[in-house]
This record gives sequence, C-alpha cells and structure tokens, in this order.
Amino acid sequence: MKLLQDKVALVTGGSRGIGAAIVKRFAEQGAHVAFTYRSSAAQAEAIVAELEALGVKAKAYASDAGNFAEAEALINSVVADFGKLDILVNNAGITQDTLMLRMTEEQWDKVITTNLKSVFNLSKFALRPMMKAGGGSIINMGSIVGITGNAGQANYAASKAGIIGFSKSLAKEMGSRAIRCNTVAPGFIETDMTEALDEKTRDAYLANIPLKRFGKANEVADLCVFLGSDLSTYVSGQTISVCGALHT
Repeated sequence: MKLLQDKVALVTGGSRGIGAAIVKRFAEQGAHVAFTYRSSAAQAEAIVAELEALGVKAKAYASDAGNFAEAEALINSVVADFGKLDILVNNAGITQDTLMLRMTEEQWDKVITTNLKSVFNLSKFALRPMMKAGGGSIINMGSIVGITGNAGQANYAASKAGIIGFSKSLAKEMGSRAIRCNTVAPGFIETDMTEALDEKTRDAYLANIPLKRFGKANEVADLCVFLGSDLSTYVSGQTISVCGALHT
C-alpha cells in the first residue's frame, strides 16, 4: 500500500519548484492532490494531467494564499471537490532581497504577507475540516534562513522564523485533536534561482555545505511525504532541516 493512499492533500504554490515536486511525490504515493498557482494556468493544467495519469484525482486552483478571503474560499472549494482534507502544505513563498537600508515598506509587507500571513490564512480554515475528519497534518515550508538569518534577507528570514514559531504553537494547540504541525527548513535546493547563480557564487555556497552539493526538490518532497503519512503520527511541533548539514 502506498504511504498516502487515498489521503487528500492541498499544496500552495504547487505549480513549480519544490511545490511541484511535492505535488508529484504525493500523487505517486496515492494521494489525491489539490494545488494552487498564481499565473501559469497552462503549466498548472499540465501538472493536473500528469497526476491524473497516476490514477489519482487532481485539481489546480488559481488563488492568492496571502488573501484571507481567497484562502477561506479555497479551503471550502477543496473540501467540496474532494470530500475532505487530510494534509495541508503551506509552500507558497517569495523573496524580495535587499539590504535593510534599502528595503521598502512594500518589500517588507509583500514578503510577510505571501510567506507568513498565508500560513495563518490556510491553516486557520483547514482546522475545521481536519477536526471533523479526526486529525490531519499541516506542513509549513520554512528555510534555514529562518534559523540562521542572512544579510539582505531580513524580510524573508523574519517570515520563515515566524513560520517556525507559528508551527510550534499550533502543534501544541491542536495536538489534542490529532492535528500535527511541522516545519520543513530547506537549505540550498536546485531550483530556477540556484540555476541562475554564476559559477563563482555557486562554488562559494558549495564550499560551506558538508555534503558538497545542492539538494534536490524531490529530497524536500520525500520529507513532506513522511510528515503527511502515518509513519509520523508522533512527530509534531518540529523543525526539520533539509540542508546537507549546512546547519546543524
């Protein structure tokens, strides 16, 4: 039997990068998958077709996770379309990197809203259907930057550190209802962003990673499969890094 057989999962920001890897891994493990996207409808529908070919139900939703009303409508739609919600992966996120002296209020607010407020929005509205189902797993995408900080990323680091505190608090609050909440904290993962780095910059980053390579999106997705599955029913309130020992 597959690890997520017949579970229903919602992944925000699921049309590219780490989000797309999570969506595909979940489907491979038997989950019915809903995911959100912001702009590329064609890309999202291509992923839906790929998932359906695996024999699961899939649907893409155009939705802004940082918008409170849209988050409520999204959860209601997913429950109406799929019948329940077992797993929520709050993956939607952006960067607006710059030094603090140059950071605008708009850059601060946009990152905090997209990265952190979205986690509040979706988690809040996911709790009732999870309680009705007798439990669930909320997986929040953090970053090692939320643990260590990073120059030029005060907004991003603050959003990811906030996610860690949020997840620990929600795990304690909802534990009696069998709802678990954990944070996944990736390090340097092979994405469009890392592919755009010049060789000198890549080498500088790699020199600090004990495993001497960037991670793969599937390696983050595999941890999410574990946290969404019944293999992790006593794991809650934790922050688990996927970073090649960059942060220990």
